[in-house]
Amino acid sequence: LLDEPSMGLSPVMVQEIAKIVTDISGRGIPVVLVEQNAEMALRLAQYAYVLETGAVALEGPAADLHENAHVRRAYLGG
Repeated sequence: LLDEPSMGLSPVMVQEIAKIVTDISGRGIPVVLVEQNAEMALRLAQYAYVLETGAVALEGPAADLHENAHVRRAYLGG
């Protein structure tokens, strides 16, 4: 379980954390990632949940959520 691993880190360190998470996941070790950096989370995850006001608003394959219009507007700046 990783709770906000990118919080307060420089972009370079966020990239390092992403590499570590990818390595762990690539070894077949399940990773539960709680992250406000939606771009990072959706890039790293296979499956994701989007929470709004404490409740699950959307869930599905991370790649699908990354392309979802609401997610893009609300969390990805576009």
